[in-house]
Amino acid sequence: MLRLERVSKIYPTGEVLRDITWEVKPGDRIGLVGVNGAGKSTQMRIIAGLEEPTSGQVVKQGDPRIVYLQQEFDVDVRRTVRDELFQAFGEAALVLNRKHAVEHDMASEKAASDPDHLEELIHELGRLQERFEALHGYELDARIDKLLPTIGFTPEGAELLVGDYSGGWQMRIALGKILLQEPDLLLLDEPTNHLDVETIQWLENYLCSQSVPLVVISHDRAFLDRVCNQIVETERGVSRCYLGNYSQHLEQKALEREASQAAFERQQKELATQQAYIDRFRASATRSTQAKSREKLLDKVERIEAPIESVGGPRFQFPPAPRSGRLIAEIKDLSHSYNDKILFLEANLEVERGDRIAFVGPNGAGKSTLLRLVMGTETPDEGRASLGEHNVIAGYFEQNQAEALDLSKTVIDTLFEAVPDWTQTQVRSLLGSFCFSNDAVFKEVGKLSGGEKARLALALMLLQPCNLLVLDEPTNHLDIPAKQMLEDALMEYEGAALVVSHDRYFVSRVANKIVELRDGELVLYRGDYAYYQEKKAEEAAEVEARRQASEAEAKRKANREKQKAKEARHKQLHMGLGMRTHCSGPGGTVCIG
Repeated sequence: MLRLERVSKIYPTGEVLRDITWEVKPGDRIGLVGVNGAGKSTQMRIIAGLEEPTSGQVVKQGDPRIVYLQQEFDVDVRRTVRDELFQAFGEAALVLNRKHAVEHDMASEKAASDPDHLEELIHELGRLQERFEALHGYELDARIDKLLPTIGFTPEGAELLVGDYSGGWQMRIALGKILLQEPDLLLLDEPTNHLDVETIQWLENYLCSQSVPLVVISHDRAFLDRVCNQIVETERGVSRCYLGNYSQHLEQKALEREASQAAFERQQKELATQQAYIDRFRASATRSTQAKSREKLLDKVERIEAPIESVGGPRFQFPPAPRSGRLIAEIKDLSHSYNDKILFLEANLEVERGDRIAFVGPNGAGKSTLLRLVMGTETPDEGRASLGEHNVIAGYFEQNQAEALDLSKTVIDTLFEAVPDWTQTQVRSLLGSFCFSNDAVFKEVGKLSGGEKARLALALMLLQPCNLLVLDEPTNHLDIPAKQMLEDALMEYEGAALVVSHDRYFVSRVANKIVELRDGELVLYRGDYAYYQEKKAEEAAEVEARRQASEAEAKRKANREKQKAKEARHKQLHMGLGMRTHCSGPGGTVCIG
């Protein structure tokens, strides 16, 4: 269907892609992975035709319809869901939009007071109606009706404004617009950003049910495992292809690295042996000719390069956690509302030393609010949410933490202020693990992107000694190696941690307890994420069993009522027959019931 052949891309700031070769075939669901700055989005834009490669080419079979859902998807919050979906239909959408505008103008005061203007609008509406029908507009509307339940909308919900829906539902609308275009190839750039787990799981199931080939960029490893059947990794400008999902690609990569290391070591040993022979007998009267012959052969040997370790930051360790009391934080009879929505109703939770608790629940359930209440930056309506009283020192990373940075300082100076006794090598190594390398460390904070500021704020916060880490979406804007570094550090951390994250892989590695925000309560699961999933599956099975039992009981009750009604009819019939009398008359026998 489509193939990239030895594609390179060079910007004024340097080379991003050097030797990219891979292909998309029918049935492929390809995960495009690599560190931030590796050129993943550049490859997407080249495939979509938004950029030209510096060298190499994109070979296409026929003229495939390629549709690209970028990180910042485009929806108009002022339109209804149905009208926004209709925008996928090009000219038909333009005609529909103009129809709506004309209809609006016809209801205006100007049209009411100016018959000529109204007449013009009526004629224009007629022409638009004819064009709409010629473009099979009503058939296109039927396609939207067919799509709506697929992306989770009811016909009534489609008449609401896009702005009435959350970001996750708006992503569904954006995806629906793409699917209505009937693409031959679907490109998705970070589609899971800012989605809650429920919506991510819906997206996984939806994509797995589609036959359209797709290429997806994501740092969500659980998503890549669930959706992808092939991984293309870009490292130092070069691509490598692996069959299978993300975890399988890691296994293959580890085996490749072991084989490459073994081959490199074998060759180095052989080269050293030959070189020792050459050095020993180079000046020998009897063996110099043989030594020179070996030297010529040695010069012709194709050297195996030493395996390059995967791009990634160095290991990072938190400063030692100061000793605290057993109780790190306490939530007692907490009730709290936000915009008339009850988030917590007499909720309770104790956080003890050594707990690494992940809070889970849909967007809007109150996870970030709960962290603010615990940290005292927000006051509860009733009850209490507070830190423990015995030497609890908290480090708090908010989603808007970057707003507190000094915009006039450089990246490296910002970090040096926090750890003045570190060497430049130590500081640059840590910054490198948070995707700041080369000249990027000398950029002014005010010139960083939102994601870069968030990464710097996280790196800065993690340097402060504390015994409680409160982390609100810490993995946003981090690539996979940086996430792994943070996971490893958290698993070795001796203090407690409260974490909000939609990254299931991250949560599964760092959390030893799960708290679900459900119906105003804090439901504690005393185990890791796998334990939580098992318990949720058991709960769902129990609910389903109760539902089936209830349906069976309702059916039995209906059958009993039906039987009673049947028996009652029979009884009435028999009573009626018993009441019949016979009279004889001149005309014979007459039966009266």
